[in-house]
Amino acid sequence: MASPETRVLLVTPDFPPAKGGIQLLLERLIENAPGLRTRVLTLGQEGATEFDRDAGLDVRRVARADGDRRIAALRLNAQTLREAATFRPDVILSGHVVASLAAISLRRALRTPFVQYVHADEFRVRARLSAAAVRRADATIAVSAYTREMALAAGARPERVNVIHPGVDLPAAVPAAREEEPTLLTVATLLFRYKGHDVMTRALPLIRAQVPEARWIVVGDGPFRPAIESAIEAYGLGGSVELLGRVSDSERNEWLDRASVFCMPSRLPADGLGGEGFGIVYLEAAAHGMPSLGGNVAGARDAVLDGETGLLVDPTDHLALAAAATRLLAEPELARKMGAAARRHAEAHAWPLIAAKVEALLHEVASGRVPPAV
Repeated sequence: MASPETRVLLVTPDFPPAKGGIQLLLERLIENAPGLRTRVLTLGQEGATEFDRDAGLDVRRVARADGDRRIAALRLNAQTLREAATFRPDVILSGHVVASLAAISLRRALRTPFVQYVHADEFRVRARLSAAAVRRADATIAVSAYTREMALAAGARPERVNVIHPGVDLPAAVPAAREEEPTLLTVATLLFRYKGHDVMTRALPLIRAQVPEARWIVVGDGPFRPAIESAIEAYGLGGSVELLGRVSDSERNEWLDRASVFCMPSRLPADGLGGEGFGIVYLEAAAHGMPSLGGNVAGARDAVLDGETGLLVDPTDHLALAAAATRLLAEPELARKMGAAARRHAEAHAWPLIAAKVEALLHEVASGRVPPAV
């Protein structure tokens, strides 16, 4: 195995204190990989100085470009070339394909190997760049089988694509009992229609026809909120829906302990590409012992084990969603059994276990021994 001092330059536009699945994934990886000496190169943002001071991580930041993401990405790649000259990494970990331009150049010029993370939606938004990244990377980490399929379709070599799911923070214990009031919970930004809030709104009247006390709690905010508010009013659901907006982590965790069923029926975007690469929030619900309802497409198929840790349905069919939600609300013993299985599924995805897989891959790539795909 390579030296425990394997030097990794992690380059990413997405990193805390910004919120999001990619940000959380990359932060937890380097926190739980003691065999790596990791330097993070990312973008500056509000609150970054305080975060970097308190986190105790080696973080270097590039000034943002006043909201112009293209220029910000170019600056990030330019600084990668300079940072590699001083830090001299054994391997570069590109956290998003927009960071791959410099990684590709360094691989060609200095033979510095690089590993590319892929999450799914980049194959829709940046198809050509994504294809170039996965074709030239020494190894690719796909967050789900679905994302692996997208990487292969883009030209990646099968033996170089490794499926390593994201991880999850495990609470010390799951709640002994949940609220008696049947509660459906969604935690998702109201930025993308594919998250399924609209289908949930159409399903809720049918759910309440069978379970009259059922309510829907929505955590998250974004530009899609007015449309959901209008639909809630049109269906006369105002008394059974709470749009909480953005909440603290502690309040979100309280709802994960209190609610009956987690619901996020994500579907594929209109063009059929991208969407839910995995869905860490399904694992977060599972870690709290709650079963999930998800769409039977994309990365949710890895995050939710259909019939075991929850139910997967056609995410465009509000009738199927209503039937599945009603079943779990009306059969609390089934929901409890699935919640217990979900907790075990989450335990197998604890961050130290996931980070160890990524660390091992980075050691192998740095030493020139790239393992076969898993």
